[in-house]
Amino acid sequence: MASMCCIVVREHGGYDRLALEQREVPTPAPGEVRVKVGAIGLNHLDTWVRRGVPGHTFPLPLVTSSDASGVVDALGTGTRLADGLREGDPVVVLPGVSCGVCEACQSGLDHLCRNYHILGESCDGTAAEYVCLPAANVAPRPASLSEPEAAAIALVFQTAWNMLVRRAELRAGETVLVHAGLSGVGGAAVQIANALGAQVIATAGGAEKCTRVERLGAHHVIDYQSKDFVKEVRSITGKAGVDVVFEHVGEATFGGSLKCLARCGRVVTCGATTGGDVKLSLHAVFFKSLSILGSTMGSKGDLRRILRMFEQGRFRAVLDRALPMTDVQEAHRLLEAREALGKIVLTV
Repeated sequence: MASMCCIVVREHGGYDRLALEQREVPTPAPGEVRVKVGAIGLNHLDTWVRRGVPGHTFPLPLVTSSDASGVVDALGTGTRLADGLREGDPVVVLPGVSCGVCEACQSGLDHLCRNYHILGESCDGTAAEYVCLPAANVAPRPASLSEPEAAAIALVFQTAWNMLVRRAELRAGETVLVHAGLSGVGGAAVQIANALGAQVIATAGGAEKCTRVERLGAHHVIDYQSKDFVKEVRSITGKAGVDVVFEHVGEATFGGSLKCLARCGRVVTCGATTGGDVKLSLHAVFFKSLSILGSTMGSKGDLRRILRMFEQGRFRAVLDRALPMTDVQEAHRLLEAREALGKIVLTV
């Protein structure tokens, strides 16, 4: 049998826990497609899988990563692909796997399926030369995107879209504050909010990052390293506050995020990279009629719409650099040190 290289975490810890291993090239089962991977997208989720999360059990050993692009390599018996895809066609991997038959899945809410899995988090992921997936988990790669760019968009744009469009119901004319606007999910949120017709205020750390976030479409950018974002938001909005805060930072920003909200404002959160234990005054919540909304991932249908918008030139990938697969430890270091000016991708 032919062998392939993959990135595996067998136990939690430092960068040395990212092991390059040889495995047999998998054979696609009925209903599956095998993708020859060309590029692997990294997310903060990859660092959490490597380090471990208190109170959460990952099914180790685990092939890491949720995002990838490549080409259709083989089909399992009886497998049919949508969109006219055939062997040899370039594709983007859709990172969420669901049962496909429950009420949530059939309602277009597959990310709420009780059997939902994120690739590289609760089942083997995309960090391999070949990966077998359900046929529903591949879509045509937009012709406007290179292979590394296509590997950098799915999880973050899917997450940001669900947060702003589905959960917060952001509307044209409203104002939104996006934290860490050059992070993967933050950069997606800036572009989506702009496309929806909202006024976008974003934060970023340092002059260069602020300039890049402005180029993505933010109307105002606050350097959180030198300015108090709460005071700046009050100044920009004439003390009115914002309608929506796009949260994913957690402890370091959550209290300030609530202070930034206008009456009937909504804060929507998908993560807590600085910690999840936040202080909350219920008085502010009910006196100002605030809403706190949680969000994880999004539907495959919405992600396909997002890919069409890339094809139309409405969105662009924010790619910092592409490193060879063998440099995965350095890639994790760059992510954790917040040194990347955009997404990091591994090439196969």
